[in-house]
Amino acid sequence: MTDRTPTPLYGSAVTKVEPFGVDHIPDNERHGRPSSQFFVWFAAGLNFPIILLGFSAAWFGLSFGAAVTAIVVGAAAGSVLMAVMSRMGVRLGVPQQIQARGPLGFFGNFLPVAYINVFAGVGWASVTVILGGKAFAELTDLPFWLCAGALTAVELVVAVYGYNMINYLQKVLTYVLTPLFALITVVAVARGGAVFRADPHAAGYIGATGGWVTFCGWFLSFLVAWAPFASDYSRYLPDTPQVIARTSWYTGLGNFVTICWLGILGVVVGGSAGGSDSIAALHELAGPFAVPALIAVGLSALAQNFLNVYGGAISVQTLKVPVSRSQAVTVICLLAYGISLWGASGTEDKFKVFLNLTAYFIAPFAAVLLLDFYLGGRRDPARIAELYDRRRVLDWGFVAWAVGVAASVPFWQSSLYTGPFAAAHPGAGDLSMFVAAGAATAVYLLTYRLKPLWIRGSSGRPTEEVLNEPTRSVS
Repeated sequence: MTDRTPTPLYGSAVTKVEPFGVDHIPDNERHGRPSSQFFVWFAAGLNFPIILLGFSAAWFGLSFGAAVTAIVVGAAAGSVLMAVMSRMGVRLGVPQQIQARGPLGFFGNFLPVAYINVFAGVGWASVTVILGGKAFAELTDLPFWLCAGALTAVELVVAVYGYNMINYLQKVLTYVLTPLFALITVVAVARGGAVFRADPHAAGYIGATGGWVTFCGWFLSFLVAWAPFASDYSRYLPDTPQVIARTSWYTGLGNFVTICWLGILGVVVGGSAGGSDSIAALHELAGPFAVPALIAVGLSALAQNFLNVYGGAISVQTLKVPVSRSQAVTVICLLAYGISLWGASGTEDKFKVFLNLTAYFIAPFAAVLLLDFYLGGRRDPARIAELYDRRRVLDWGFVAWAVGVAASVPFWQSSLYTGPFAAAHPGAGDLSMFVAAGAATAVYLLTYRLKPLWIRGSSGRPTEEVLNEPTRSVS
């Protein structure tokens, strides 16, 4: 019998530039093991900003026990979300941003993707370049602009090579970064680790409940911010029940372990870290072991930004901007580098503001995608062609997302804007993300059985042509 399966264009080649953009990945291109998802997300989570979030427990006046439970709950909820989102990629074989065309419509998806993935991708890449650039500048005495530029150049090259290269390097970085962050953990705890009781006189005290909710929400937000990218790194895996189940477990575990580990470390050493500058705090915590600690922070910037840049480029193509993936990667890297030069001071405050704002917009987006997958029938591969059909201009999922964002505004807690409910009831904590997801869920449940809001006349294109929309140019 002759095997008629087409020869893969890409397969598992690490040094070959990925030929696919936002295409559906056909069966003959499916490859890899579910365990790859553990390395992708474990390496991405090994980042000093998570430790910085842990520092805030004492500022909120939380007890050590309350802070730890807040981190575990936030990490667990976010890890479950990531596990399910990653599962969707295996089943459908398309990026998360393309999946959103299902409930929101082809063009209704543009605004959420433009903000959530392009804007957020550039912003997250900038924050991470700042921290990595500062670490390498401290380590080498070279100017920040040069260190940040070198990091950006590496990210650009890897993101152009794409999926297989990223998966390979995330595994390598897991093995390199794990002992380095283990060293940071041991040294930091030995030099200044401590447990503590609740302190109602702390500078940021807003009540035991409000502080716990807000603190927990920060760690959940960190993973919610990754949700629109989860399927990007699982969509090449073979679509079998066993792979789908294992992908969920590996994705969830990779996220949960790093968030809990570094978050709790931040809580333990937060009281002994003076000042607000992240690199200065790291130097103080690591003491004579500052060199490997700085190397860890610098390399961890790569582990996170490979995903930020690659996901941002996919988002640009989702918006149908007429550029190749490599061109989109180049633009995103240049923007991130420019912003890093502008925003190198006050990084920690910018990080927390950005974390909140992205979560407010992403939480209802994720809620709509999950509901559409499980209630709206989107997990049926026969409907994949709908995701590439421009006739489906606008659907009710867009309304659900927009209502979710709007409903959350009175609850926003940010240095940029504080909503009226948050201002009047600070002791409730930051409820914005939960309100946004709840409102979007309610609207989706009321509308998902209705006909789409806007469908244009027939395009005259057969289903197969719609599905295989040309997006493969990378040069």
